[in-house]
Amino acid sequence: MAIRHWPKDQRPREKLLLKGAGALTDAELLAIFLRTGLPGLSAIGLASQLLDRFGGIGPLLKADQNSFSSAKGLGPAKYCQLQATLELTQRYLKEQLNNGSVFTSPKQVEDYLSVQMRDYQREVFSVLLLDSKHQLLSYHELFQGSINETSVHPREVVKLALGKNAAAVIVAHNHPSGVAEPSLSDIAITHKLRSALGLIDIPLLDHFIVGRGEITSLAEQGKM
Repeated sequence: MAIRHWPKDQRPREKLLLKGAGALTDAELLAIFLRTGLPGLSAIGLASQLLDRFGGIGPLLKADQNSFSSAKGLGPAKYCQLQATLELTQRYLKEQLNNGSVFTSPKQVEDYLSVQMRDYQREVFSVLLLDSKHQLLSYHELFQGSINETSVHPREVVKLALGKNAAAVIVAHNHPSGVAEPSLSDIAITHKLRSALGLIDIPLLDHFIVGRGEITSLAEQGKM
């Protein structure tokens, strides 16, 4: 049965307008993006097939052009639409950080990092440089590693902070496993970074660990 014949409260668009985007499943949100299905297959049915094929919404959003466009029901035009949507989201979240105090709005930092880092297949270590009002100066993905480890060099973080005249620093890295629990090595490098930055009077405010669907703040856990 075509979606237009479904009860109104079950149609993705009407459901979004009635209850908000957060009430929709991944398949329903993707169906709105796709707009149409295939002969004999509704947009939600197609969305469900695509999520199964790619292994979830994250891998689908991060798929390269060839993999994405080769899937039935997709193509270069849809790939361009999706990339534009993702970039708009990232720019919006970064703009929110630029317009306000990062230190007093940790949720905004978490939202930005979640979009930016959660679906990387390798560990990436990022640095957020802040001014004296704790507003974002710049964001840098400074180190990249393997699927479970990244080598972090405090000297390079200090060099970057000095070069950009930062007044404070926040660091973050992702766990490709999806689990955002800090390891002993995560805590140890946090202490090394705090000590190194402390020598030049630049405070390390927090270290965020980005998992899949969750983010951990070492500052909130008292592990700084």
